Amino acid sequence: MSRASLEKHTEEVQAMFDDVAPRYDVVNDILSLGQTRRWRKIVFDAVGAKPGQRVLDLAAGTGTSSEPFADAGIGVVACDFSQGMLKVGKRRRPDIDFVAGDATNLPFDDNSFDAATISFGLRNVNEPKKALAEMLRVTKPGGTLVIAEFSHPTFAPFRTVYTEYLMKALPPIARKVSSNPAAYVYLAESIRAWPNQDGLAAWIDESGWDSCRYRNLSGGIVAVHRATKPLV
Repeated sequence: MSRASLEKHTEEVQAMFDDVAPRYDVVNDILSLGQTRRWRKIVFDAVGAKPGQRVLDLAAGTGTSSEPFADAGIGVVACDFSQGMLKVGKRRRPDIDFVAGDATNLPFDDNSFDAATISFGLRNVNEPKKALAEMLRVTKPGGTLVIAEFSHPTFAPFRTVYTEYLMKALPPIARKVSSNPAAYVYLAESIRAWPNQDGLAAWIDESGWDSCRYRNLSGGIVAVHRATKPLV
């Protein structure tokens, strides 16, 4: 895996996720100190979908982010480009519809979903602005976009500590709990290279979404952006 930047090679990223798929969810829980479950609940609430509606969960991986929707009786499609992730997800949750797909060229018709969401995956897309445009295309007018992504802590001293954790503490931990610690070095670097909260909000606006707002979680370690598709 090459060092992270905003220019990514899709095949390399896909192979990385295929490799870490079997233990991906366990490692994420450890590295996030158990916060991933809380973040998923906040995303679910922000989407605000109801039974009978249809939600696209993009970069869904093994489907942990799709589970709250399925458990609530909401139609959810878990879409990811990693076959390894999808295989793990299908074994664990055969009731969820898993679909292989490229975020920049989604295999869905226009206006197919009431909402689109992506959690901790947009920064791994080679062309994130194109993915935002594709999510807009497949979402119905008036529908919702929710993005959860690692971001920039708002308190400067904490931001320094957090950056030190990412680049120094995370790789040794990953070596103990992951089969591919180099993948987590990449993930740390991709977080550091990602735009801040206002930068991502600008991308969302430029892609054609309306009324973008964001909420900081865990001091800005994560930000949840929410927007709507214009009615016309």
